[in-house]
Amino acid sequence: MEHSNKKAYIKGLETGIPIGLGYFAVAFALGIQAKAAKISVIKSALMSFGLHASAGEYIFITLFGAGTTILVMVLMELVANARYLLMSCSLSQKIPEDTPVWKRLIMGYFITDEIFGAAIAVEGKLNPYYIFGMATVASPGWVVGTALGVALGNVLPESVISALSVGLFGMFIAIIIPEGKKNKVIAAVIVVSFVASYLLSVIPVVKGIDSGIKIIVLTVVIAGIFSIIKPVKEAQDEQ
Repeated sequence: MEHSNKKAYIKGLETGIPIGLGYFAVAFALGIQAKAAKISVIKSALMSFGLHASAGEYIFITLFGAGTTILVMVLMELVANARYLLMSCSLSQKIPEDTPVWKRLIMGYFITDEIFGAAIAVEGKLNPYYIFGMATVASPGWVVGTALGVALGNVLPESVISALSVGLFGMFIAIIIPEGKKNKVIAAVIVVSFVASYLLSVIPVVKGIDSGIKIIVLTVVIAGIFSIIKPVKEAQDEQ
């Protein structure tokens, strides 16, 4: 058991390296924005460690800089990060039933879009130590990146920061594309998700809706439709 946990942890470390590098770049850009909002290095680092969410942190920094009340900040964060509830529920079905509560709590705390994408792609049951390994690298990359962004300010040109930020999206695509090539259903889900997300961003009636709400709606609707049209057979689940 200890050997399998160690193996899963090391595998998680390997997977987490590119995630951590991508997080560092994005967090550095967020750190510059945090400095503009007059948030200190220590507070920015604590913010990043507490949230682990780029959209959530961007919203917080924007609202904090605008002098918004704490209640509004809390409500906006709940909306923006509600998708992590869905991700946690999904992962709870992949881990062994006898997984202790403390391991479940740690997994839930460190869940991000990229860590979820890598974890959900694992075939069969998921060893929690795989997520622990990813978090060991990814979390420091996120926290340190934010702190350095605040400390160094605008040392790097804006064009360089924008280029670095693209790396995170490229990394996420690198996670989902291989799975799409293996499974036609997953490929269809990816295509439908991209198209639906684009339509919601351009249709006048809905394009103004918060991105967090859009993600939740798309996740529930698309996952629900495909679970009915192309349900996963029990035999595949057991394997």
